[in-house]
Order: sequence, then C-alpha cells, then structure tokens
Amino acid sequence: MAGSTMTIRLGQEEKVLISDYAAAFGISTSEFMRKAALERIEDELDLRAWEVAKAEFDADPVTISAAEIARKYL
Repeated sequence: MAGSTMTIRLGQEEKVLISDYAAAFGISTSEFMRKAALERIEDELDLRAWEVAKAEFDADPVTISAAEIARKYL
C-alpha cells in the first residue's frame, strides 16, 4: 500500500521490542504499527458507542425478546 510517511520517536529498547514482536508474526514493523494504531482507534470508538447505548438503555430500560424482533422484522 502506497501512502504517506509518519515518524515516531522511540527509545532503542522500545524499537527493538516492537521490531522483534512484529517479526515474530511475520509482518513488517510498519504494518504492525499501522494495525496497532487502527485497532486502538476502533476499540476506542466501539467503547464510546457502547457508553452511548448503555446510557440510552439506563434512561429507558426496555428490552425486546428475539421472538418479538423476529415477529416485527421477519
């Protein structure tokens, strides 16, 4: 994948740890860092969506059974 470059600063030990970890899984350090960053963002977005849904449920705790959903939409 062609793209732009991003530079991060790491201590030597951090660099070795990350490089070795990526190599153990057969991917480049760049691919590992890209995946790790994107997964972290996805996790944070999922958590925020859950918090919103939980707050909505707490405000109006109505549940619908699977059978009721099936009757309504199937």
